[in-house]
Amino acid sequence: MKFGGTSVADADAMTRVVNIVRRQRESHAQGAPPVVVVSALSKVTDGLIRTAHFARSGDGKAAATILAELLERHCAIARALTTGTRADDLVKALETSFGELGGRVTACANAKNVTPADHDTIVAMGELASSRIVAAAFAERGVPAVWVDARSVLVTDAEHMAALPDMDATCRRVRERVAPVTARGDIPVLGGFIGATAAGVTTTLGRGGSDYSASIFGACIDAGEIQIWTDVDGMLTADPRVVPSPRVVPQLSFAEASELAYFGAKVLHPSTILPAVSKNIPVRILNSRRPESPGTLITADGRPGGQLAALACKRDVTVIDITSSRMLMAHGFLRRLFEVFERYRTAVDVVTTSEVSVSVTVDDTRRLEEIVESLRTFSEVACEPKMAIVSVVGERLLEDTALFGRAIVALGGVPLRLVSQAASRRNITFVIRDVDVTEAMNRLHDAFF
Repeated sequence: MKFGGTSVADADAMTRVVNIVRRQRESHAQGAPPVVVVSALSKVTDGLIRTAHFARSGDGKAAATILAELLERHCAIARALTTGTRADDLVKALETSFGELGGRVTACANAKNVTPADHDTIVAMGELASSRIVAAAFAERGVPAVWVDARSVLVTDAEHMAALPDMDATCRRVRERVAPVTARGDIPVLGGFIGATAAGVTTTLGRGGSDYSASIFGACIDAGEIQIWTDVDGMLTADPRVVPSPRVVPQLSFAEASELAYFGAKVLHPSTILPAVSKNIPVRILNSRRPESPGTLITADGRPGGQLAALACKRDVTVIDITSSRMLMAHGFLRRLFEVFERYRTAVDVVTTSEVSVSVTVDDTRRLEEIVESLRTFSEVACEPKMAIVSVVGERLLEDTALFGRAIVALGGVPLRLVSQAASRRNITFVIRDVDVTEAMNRLHDAFF
Protein backbone atom coordinates (compact mmCIF):
# COMPACT_ATOMS: atom_id res chain seq x y z
CA MET A 1 0.00 0.00 0.00
CA LYS A 2 1.64 3.22 -1.18
CA PHE A 3 0.39 6.62 -0.01
CA GLY A 4 1.33 9.76 -1.93
CA GLY A 5 2.26 13.20 -0.60
CA THR A 6 -1.30 14.52 -0.45
CA SER A 7 -2.35 11.36 1.42
CA VAL A 8 0.18 12.13 4.19
CA ALA A 9 0.05 15.93 3.97
CA ASP A 10 -0.87 16.58 7.62
CA ALA A 11 -2.06 14.92 10.82
CA ASP A 12 -5.63 14.49 9.56
CA ALA A 13 -4.44 12.88 6.32
CA MET A 14 -2.13 10.52 8.23
CA THR A 15 -5.00 9.54 10.52
CA ARG A 16 -6.99 8.59 7.41
CA VAL A 17 -4.05 6.44 6.29
CA VAL A 18 -3.99 4.64 9.66
CA ASN A 19 -7.72 3.93 9.39
CA ILE A 20 -7.45 2.69 5.79
CA VAL A 21 -4.59 0.34 6.64
CA ARG A 22 -6.33 -0.86 9.81
CA ARG A 23 -9.47 -1.77 7.82
CA GLN A 24 -7.44 -3.64 5.21
CA ARG A 25 -5.51 -5.44 7.93
CA GLU A 26 -8.74 -6.52 9.61
CA SER A 27 -10.36 -7.63 6.34
CA HIS A 28 -7.35 -9.86 5.58
CA ALA A 29 -6.76 -11.04 9.13
CA GLN A 30 -5.60 -14.49 8.06
CA GLY A 31 -2.94 -13.21 5.64
CA ALA A 32 0.30 -11.33 6.09
CA PRO A 33 -0.09 -7.64 7.02
CA PRO A 34 0.42 -5.08 4.25
CA VAL A 35 3.72 -3.35 3.55
CA VAL A 36 3.18 0.43 3.69
CA VAL A 37 5.22 2.84 1.56
CA VAL A 38 4.83 6.62 1.94
CA SER A 39 5.94 9.69 0.04
CA ALA A 40 7.23 12.86 1.63
CA LEU A 41 4.62 15.24 3.02
CA SER A 42 3.00 17.35 0.31
CA LYS A 43 5.36 20.12 -0.96
CA VAL A 44 8.28 18.96 1.24
CA THR A 45 10.38 17.63 -1.64
CA ASP A 46 9.96 20.99 -3.40
CA GLY A 47 11.27 22.69 -0.24
CA LEU A 48 14.25 20.36 -0.05
CA ILE A 49 15.07 21.02 -3.71
CA ARG A 50 15.02 24.76 -2.93
CA THR A 51 17.35 24.03 -0.01
CA ALA A 52 19.81 22.40 -2.41
CA HIS A 53 19.48 25.35 -4.79
CA PHE A 54 20.33 27.88 -2.06
CA ALA A 55 23.26 25.76 -0.88
CA ARG A 56 24.60 25.61 -4.43
CA SER A 57 24.47 29.39 -4.68
CA GLY A 58 26.23 29.77 -1.32
CA ASP A 59 23.21 31.11 0.56
CA GLY A 60 23.50 28.95 3.67
CA LYS A 61 21.19 31.18 5.67
CA ALA A 62 18.26 30.73 3.25
CA ALA A 63 18.89 26.98 3.10
CA ALA A 64 18.95 26.74 6.91
CA THR A 65 15.71 28.72 7.15
CA ILE A 66 13.87 26.25 4.89
CA LEU A 67 15.20 23.27 6.88
CA ALA A 68 14.09 24.88 10.14
CA GLU A 69 10.59 25.45 8.74
CA LEU A 70 10.38 21.85 7.51
CA LEU A 71 11.56 20.50 10.87
CA GLU A 72 8.94 22.60 12.67
CA ARG A 73 6.19 21.30 10.36
CA HIS A 74 7.20 17.66 10.90
CA CYS A 75 7.53 18.06 14.67
CA ALA A 76 4.09 19.70 14.89
CA ILE A 77 2.52 16.76 13.04
CA ALA A 78 4.48 14.30 15.20
CA ARG A 79 3.17 15.95 18.39
CA ALA A 80 -0.38 15.93 17.01
CA LEU A 81 -0.26 12.20 16.28
CA THR A 82 1.69 10.81 19.24
CA THR A 83 1.92 11.32 22.99
CA GLY A 84 4.26 10.79 25.91
CA THR A 85 7.57 9.00 25.45
CA ARG A 86 6.72 8.01 21.89
CA ALA A 87 6.27 11.67 20.94
CA ASP A 88 9.49 12.68 22.69
CA ASP A 89 11.47 9.93 20.97
CA LEU A 90 9.98 10.74 17.58
CA VAL A 91 10.68 14.47 17.84
CA LYS A 92 14.24 13.76 19.03
CA ALA A 93 14.83 11.45 16.03
CA LEU A 94 13.52 14.13 13.65
CA GLU A 95 15.67 16.84 15.26
CA THR A 96 18.75 14.62 15.03
CA SER A 97 18.13 13.78 11.35
CA PHE A 98 17.48 17.38 10.34
CA GLY A 99 20.47 18.53 12.42
CA GLU A 100 22.81 16.15 10.60
CA LEU A 101 21.38 17.24 7.27
CA GLY A 102 21.85 20.89 8.27
CA GLY A 103 25.54 20.26 8.80
CA ARG A 104 25.91 18.80 5.32
CA VAL A 105 23.91 21.64 3.74
CA THR A 106 26.12 24.20 5.50
CA ALA A 107 29.23 22.50 4.15
CA CYS A 108 27.72 22.55 0.65
CA ALA A 109 26.85 26.24 0.97
CA ASN A 110 30.37 27.11 2.15
CA ALA A 111 31.81 25.31 -0.86
CA LYS A 112 29.06 26.59 -3.20
CA ASN A 113 28.86 23.05 -4.50
CA VAL A 114 26.09 20.46 -4.30
CA THR A 115 27.09 17.16 -5.87
CA PRO A 116 24.44 14.72 -7.14
CA ALA A 117 25.14 12.63 -4.01
CA ASP A 118 24.58 15.71 -1.83
CA HIS A 119 21.33 16.43 -3.67
CA ASP A 120 20.02 12.91 -3.05
CA THR A 121 20.92 13.10 0.64
CA ILE A 122 19.04 16.41 0.96
CA VAL A 123 15.84 15.40 -0.85
CA ALA A 124 15.75 11.94 0.82
CA MET A 125 14.93 13.63 4.13
CA GLY A 126 11.28 14.05 3.12
CA GLU A 127 10.54 10.32 2.91
CA LEU A 128 12.73 9.44 5.89
CA ALA A 129 10.83 11.89 8.10
CA SER A 130 7.31 11.08 6.85
CA SER A 131 7.79 7.30 7.17
CA ARG A 132 9.03 7.68 10.77
CA ILE A 133 5.96 9.72 11.68
CA VAL A 134 3.50 7.34 9.97
CA ALA A 135 5.03 4.30 11.70
CA ALA A 136 4.71 6.05 15.07
CA ALA A 137 1.12 7.06 14.29
CA PHE A 138 0.22 3.41 13.65
CA ALA A 139 1.76 2.32 16.96
CA GLU A 140 0.00 5.14 18.82
CA ARG A 141 -3.35 3.84 17.60
CA GLY A 142 -2.69 0.22 18.48
CA VAL A 143 -1.73 -0.93 14.98
CA PRO A 144 1.57 -2.84 15.31
CA ALA A 145 4.05 -1.22 12.93
CA VAL A 146 7.82 -0.91 12.51
CA TRP A 147 9.76 1.82 10.74
CA VAL A 148 12.22 0.38 8.22
CA ASP A 149 14.86 2.63 6.65
CA ALA A 150 14.25 2.16 2.92
CA ARG A 151 17.94 2.83 2.27
CA SER A 152 18.74 -0.47 3.98
CA VAL A 153 16.39 -2.33 1.63
CA LEU A 154 16.27 -0.76 -1.84
CA VAL A 155 19.65 -1.33 -3.51
CA THR A 156 20.42 0.80 -6.58
CA ASP A 157 23.23 1.77 -8.90
CA ALA A 158 25.16 5.00 -8.30
CA GLU A 159 23.31 7.13 -10.87
CA HIS A 160 22.26 9.82 -8.41
CA MET A 161 18.92 11.59 -8.88
CA ALA A 162 17.70 8.84 -11.24
CA ALA A 163 19.01 5.59 -9.79
CA LEU A 164 18.05 2.17 -11.14
CA PRO A 165 17.17 -0.64 -8.73
CA ASP A 166 19.13 -3.86 -8.45
CA MET A 167 16.14 -6.19 -8.20
CA ASP A 168 18.07 -9.28 -7.09
CA ALA A 169 19.91 -7.46 -4.31
CA THR A 170 16.76 -5.60 -3.25
CA CYS A 171 14.69 -8.78 -3.04
CA ARG A 172 17.40 -10.36 -0.87
CA ARG A 173 17.23 -7.34 1.47
CA VAL A 174 13.42 -7.53 1.51
CA ARG A 175 13.63 -11.17 2.61
CA GLU A 176 16.16 -10.23 5.30
CA ARG A 177 14.62 -7.01 6.66
CA VAL A 178 10.96 -6.76 5.64
CA ALA A 179 9.70 -10.37 5.57
CA PRO A 180 10.57 -11.00 9.27
CA VAL A 181 8.50 -7.95 10.25
CA THR A 182 5.39 -9.16 8.42
CA ALA A 183 6.00 -12.74 9.64
CA ARG A 184 5.44 -11.64 13.23
CA GLY A 185 2.31 -9.70 12.27
CA ASP A 186 3.74 -6.15 12.24
CA ILE A 187 3.35 -3.63 9.42
CA PRO A 188 6.64 -2.43 7.87
CA VAL A 189 6.56 1.29 7.00
CA LEU A 190 9.14 2.53 4.49
CA GLY A 191 9.77 5.75 2.62
CA GLY A 192 9.39 5.56 -1.14
CA PHE A 193 11.66 7.20 -3.72
CA ILE A 194 14.87 6.57 -1.76
CA GLY A 195 17.46 3.81 -1.77
CA ALA A 196 21.20 3.38 -1.46
CA THR A 197 24.08 1.88 -3.37
CA ALA A 198 25.54 -1.45 -2.24
CA ALA A 199 28.12 0.65 -0.38
CA GLY A 200 25.34 2.48 1.51
CA VAL A 201 25.42 5.85 -0.28
CA THR A 202 21.94 7.45 -0.40
CA THR A 203 20.28 7.58 -3.83
CA THR A 204 16.87 8.51 -5.22
CA LEU A 205 14.79 7.06 -8.05
CA GLY A 206 13.78 10.44 -9.47
CA ARG A 207 10.60 12.47 -8.98
CA GLY A 208 7.51 10.32 -8.56
CA GLY A 209 9.65 7.35 -7.59
CA SER A 210 7.58 6.39 -4.53
CA ASP A 211 5.17 4.49 -6.80
CA TYR A 212 8.17 2.69 -8.27
CA SER A 213 9.47 1.79 -4.79
CA ALA A 214 6.10 0.30 -3.85
CA SER A 215 6.00 -1.79 -7.02
CA ILE A 216 9.56 -3.01 -6.42
CA PHE A 217 8.76 -4.06 -2.85
CA GLY A 218 5.47 -5.60 -4.00
CA ALA A 219 7.27 -7.71 -6.60
CA CYS A 220 9.86 -8.80 -4.05
CA ILE A 221 7.23 -10.06 -1.57
CA ASP A 222 5.00 -11.54 -4.33
CA ALA A 223 2.15 -9.29 -3.17
CA GLY A 224 -1.42 -10.19 -4.07
CA GLU A 225 -2.02 -6.58 -5.10
CA ILE A 226 -0.11 -3.29 -5.27
CA GLN A 227 -2.24 -0.33 -4.20
CA ILE A 228 -1.38 3.26 -5.13
CA TRP A 229 -3.35 5.60 -2.84
CA THR A 230 -3.58 9.17 -4.15
CA ASP A 231 -6.00 12.12 -4.15
CA VAL A 232 -8.09 11.17 -7.21
CA ASP A 233 -10.58 8.32 -7.73
CA GLY A 234 -8.30 6.42 -10.12
CA MET A 235 -6.89 6.79 -13.61
CA LEU A 236 -9.00 9.38 -15.44
CA THR A 237 -9.85 9.67 -19.13
CA ALA A 238 -7.85 12.94 -19.20
CA ASP A 239 -5.94 15.32 -16.96
CA PRO A 240 -8.62 17.20 -14.93
CA ARG A 241 -6.48 20.34 -15.05
CA VAL A 242 -6.92 20.36 -18.84
CA VAL A 243 -10.30 18.66 -19.43
CA PRO A 244 -13.04 19.84 -17.01
CA SER A 245 -15.00 16.60 -16.43
CA PRO A 246 -12.98 13.46 -17.13
CA ARG A 247 -14.32 10.05 -16.13
CA VAL A 248 -12.69 7.33 -14.05
CA VAL A 249 -11.36 4.40 -16.08
CA PRO A 250 -12.45 1.32 -14.09
CA GLN A 251 -9.98 -1.12 -15.65
CA LEU A 252 -6.82 -0.95 -17.76
CA SER A 253 -4.28 -3.37 -19.16
CA PHE A 254 -0.66 -3.15 -18.04
CA ALA A 255 0.26 -1.99 -21.56
CA GLU A 256 -2.34 0.80 -21.58
CA ALA A 257 -1.32 1.99 -18.11
CA SER A 258 2.35 2.04 -19.12
CA GLU A 259 1.60 4.13 -22.21
CA LEU A 260 -0.54 6.59 -20.24
CA ALA A 261 2.03 6.96 -17.46
CA TYR A 262 4.90 7.41 -19.92
CA PHE A 263 3.04 10.03 -21.91
CA GLY A 264 2.10 12.18 -18.94
CA ALA A 265 -0.69 10.70 -16.78
CA LYS A 266 0.44 12.11 -13.41
CA VAL A 267 -1.43 9.61 -11.24
CA LEU A 268 1.11 6.87 -12.01
CA HIS A 269 4.91 6.92 -12.29
CA PRO A 270 6.03 5.53 -15.69
CA SER A 271 8.17 2.80 -14.11
CA THR A 272 5.54 1.62 -11.62
CA ILE A 273 4.07 -1.04 -13.84
CA LEU A 274 7.33 -2.80 -14.73
CA PRO A 275 7.96 -4.83 -11.54
CA ALA A 276 4.24 -5.60 -11.31
CA VAL A 277 4.18 -6.90 -14.88
CA SER A 278 7.18 -9.15 -14.19
CA LYS A 279 5.19 -10.94 -11.46
CA ASN A 280 1.71 -10.40 -12.97
CA ILE A 281 0.59 -8.52 -9.82
CA PRO A 282 -2.57 -6.39 -10.19
CA VAL A 283 -2.13 -2.67 -9.47
CA ARG A 284 -5.05 -0.70 -8.05
CA ILE A 285 -5.23 3.13 -7.94
CA LEU A 286 -7.38 4.41 -5.07
CA ASN A 287 -8.39 7.70 -3.42
CA SER A 288 -7.34 8.06 0.24
CA ARG A 289 -9.98 10.78 0.70
CA ARG A 290 -12.71 8.48 -0.66
CA PRO A 291 -11.56 4.96 0.21
CA GLU A 292 -14.99 3.53 -0.64
CA SER A 293 -14.45 4.39 -4.33
CA PRO A 294 -13.50 1.28 -6.36
CA GLY A 295 -10.69 3.09 -8.18
CA THR A 296 -8.90 1.73 -11.25
CA LEU A 297 -7.69 -1.86 -11.52
CA ILE A 298 -4.69 -2.55 -13.77
CA THR A 299 -4.19 -6.15 -14.86
CA ALA A 300 -2.55 -8.10 -17.67
CA ASP A 301 -5.87 -8.54 -19.49
CA GLY A 302 -7.36 -5.09 -18.97
CA ARG A 303 -10.92 -4.35 -20.05
CA PRO A 304 -13.16 -6.71 -22.00
CA GLY A 305 -13.77 -4.78 -25.24
CA GLY A 306 -15.23 -1.32 -24.79
CA GLN A 307 -13.87 2.03 -25.88
CA LEU A 308 -10.44 3.60 -25.82
CA ALA A 309 -8.72 3.83 -22.46
CA ALA A 310 -7.79 7.49 -21.96
CA LEU A 311 -5.86 10.53 -23.15
CA ALA A 312 -2.53 11.73 -21.79
CA CYS A 313 -0.49 14.87 -22.32
CA LYS A 314 3.09 15.74 -21.54
CA ARG A 315 3.84 19.49 -21.38
CA ASP A 316 7.04 21.50 -21.80
CA VAL A 317 8.58 19.26 -24.44
CA THR A 318 11.38 20.23 -26.84
CA VAL A 319 11.50 19.02 -30.46
CA ILE A 320 14.99 18.46 -31.88
CA ASP A 321 15.31 18.31 -35.67
CA ILE A 322 18.49 16.61 -36.94
CA THR A 323 19.20 17.05 -40.65
CA SER A 324 22.00 15.62 -42.76
CA SER A 325 21.35 15.22 -46.48
CA ARG A 326 24.82 13.68 -46.85
CA MET A 327 24.55 11.09 -44.09
CA LEU A 328 20.91 10.36 -43.30
CA MET A 329 20.59 7.23 -45.42
CA ALA A 330 24.17 6.20 -44.73
CA HIS A 331 24.82 3.06 -42.73
CA GLY A 332 25.25 3.81 -39.01
CA PHE A 333 23.74 7.31 -38.99
CA LEU A 334 20.86 6.50 -36.63
CA ARG A 335 23.20 4.55 -34.35
CA ARG A 336 25.51 7.55 -34.16
CA LEU A 337 22.57 9.87 -33.53
CA PHE A 338 21.09 7.85 -30.65
CA GLU A 339 24.49 7.22 -29.10
CA VAL A 340 24.52 10.95 -28.31
CA PHE A 341 21.33 10.63 -26.25
CA GLU A 342 22.73 7.50 -24.59
CA ARG A 343 25.95 9.32 -23.68
CA TYR A 344 24.00 12.08 -21.91
CA ARG A 345 21.47 9.66 -20.39
CA THR A 346 18.50 11.48 -21.91
CA ALA A 347 15.38 9.57 -22.93
CA VAL A 348 13.61 10.27 -26.22
CA ASP A 349 9.81 10.13 -26.29
CA VAL A 350 8.77 10.41 -29.95
CA VAL A 351 10.81 9.73 -33.09
CA THR A 352 9.83 10.49 -36.68
CA THR A 353 11.98 10.29 -39.79
CA SER A 354 11.76 11.78 -43.26
CA GLU A 355 14.06 11.49 -46.26
CA VAL A 356 16.59 13.99 -44.96
CA SER A 357 15.80 14.52 -41.30
CA VAL A 358 15.05 12.86 -37.97
CA SER A 359 12.89 14.60 -35.37
CA VAL A 360 12.81 13.57 -31.71
CA THR A 361 11.22 14.97 -28.58
CA VAL A 362 12.71 15.20 -25.08
CA ASP A 363 11.23 16.48 -21.84
CA ASP A 364 14.52 16.35 -19.90
CA THR A 365 16.54 19.34 -21.13
CA ARG A 366 19.25 19.34 -18.44
CA ARG A 367 21.89 18.18 -20.97
CA LEU A 368 20.31 19.76 -24.05
CA GLU A 369 23.20 22.10 -24.85
CA GLU A 370 25.72 19.26 -24.75
CA ILE A 371 23.44 17.03 -26.84
CA VAL A 372 23.02 19.70 -29.51
CA GLU A 373 26.75 20.40 -29.56
CA SER A 374 27.53 16.72 -30.09
CA LEU A 375 24.86 16.30 -32.79
CA ARG A 376 26.25 19.31 -34.66
CA THR A 377 29.55 17.52 -35.23
CA PHE A 378 27.83 15.47 -37.95
CA SER A 379 24.49 17.17 -38.75
CA GLU A 380 22.48 20.38 -38.71
CA VAL A 381 20.36 20.77 -35.57
CA ALA A 382 17.36 22.96 -34.70
CA CYS A 383 15.42 23.00 -31.43
CA GLU A 384 11.84 24.04 -30.85
CA PRO A 385 10.83 24.44 -27.18
CA LYS A 386 7.37 24.98 -25.68
CA MET A 387 5.86 21.97 -27.39
CA ALA A 388 3.67 19.19 -25.98
CA ILE A 389 2.79 15.55 -26.58
CA VAL A 390 -0.85 14.48 -26.70
CA SER A 391 -1.59 10.75 -26.83
CA VAL A 392 -4.74 8.73 -27.47
CA VAL A 393 -4.29 5.36 -25.75
CA GLY A 394 -6.23 2.10 -25.94
CA GLU A 395 -6.04 -1.54 -26.97
CA ARG A 396 -8.91 -0.87 -29.41
CA LEU A 397 -6.50 0.96 -31.69
CA LEU A 398 -5.24 -2.51 -32.64
CA GLU A 399 -8.68 -3.50 -33.92
CA ASP A 400 -10.37 -0.36 -35.23
CA THR A 401 -8.39 1.38 -37.96
CA ALA A 402 -11.04 4.14 -38.21
CA LEU A 403 -10.01 5.55 -34.80
CA PHE A 404 -6.88 7.16 -36.24
CA GLY A 405 -9.01 9.06 -38.77
CA ARG A 406 -11.44 10.16 -36.05
CA ALA A 407 -8.53 11.58 -34.02
CA ILE A 408 -7.19 13.52 -37.02
CA VAL A 409 -10.65 14.92 -37.79
CA ALA A 410 -11.12 15.96 -34.13
CA LEU A 411 -7.88 17.95 -34.31
CA GLY A 412 -8.80 19.77 -37.53
CA GLY A 413 -7.26 23.26 -37.45
CA VAL A 414 -4.76 22.42 -34.69
CA PRO A 415 -1.23 22.58 -36.17
CA LEU A 416 0.35 19.11 -35.87
CA ARG A 417 4.15 19.22 -35.59
CA LEU A 418 4.73 15.43 -35.50
CA VAL A 419 2.39 12.43 -35.70
CA SER A 420 3.33 8.91 -34.65
CA GLN A 421 1.63 5.56 -34.17
CA ALA A 422 3.75 2.96 -32.41
CA ALA A 423 4.17 -0.57 -33.72
CA SER A 424 2.12 -1.83 -30.77
CA ARG A 425 -0.73 0.35 -32.09
CA ARG A 426 -1.86 1.10 -28.56
CA ASN A 427 -1.36 4.83 -28.93
CA ILE A 428 -1.58 7.65 -31.43
CA THR A 429 0.78 10.45 -30.52
CA PHE A 430 0.61 14.06 -31.66
CA VAL A 431 3.27 16.70 -31.00
CA ILE A 432 1.71 20.16 -30.95
CA ARG A 433 2.42 23.61 -29.55
CA ASP A 434 1.98 23.77 -25.79
CA VAL A 435 -0.51 26.65 -26.20
CA ASP A 436 -2.81 24.32 -28.18
CA VAL A 437 -2.96 21.54 -25.56
CA THR A 438 -6.21 22.58 -23.88
CA GLU A 439 -8.11 22.87 -27.15
CA ALA A 440 -6.65 19.62 -28.54
CA MET A 441 -7.33 17.58 -25.40
CA ASN A 442 -10.91 18.81 -25.09
CA ARG A 443 -11.64 18.12 -28.76
CA LEU A 444 -10.28 14.58 -28.47
CA HIS A 445 -12.14 13.99 -25.21
CA ASP A 446 -15.41 15.14 -26.79
CA ALA A 447 -14.79 12.85 -29.76
CA PHE A 448 -13.95 9.67 -27.82
CA PHE A 449 -15.38 10.01 -24.32
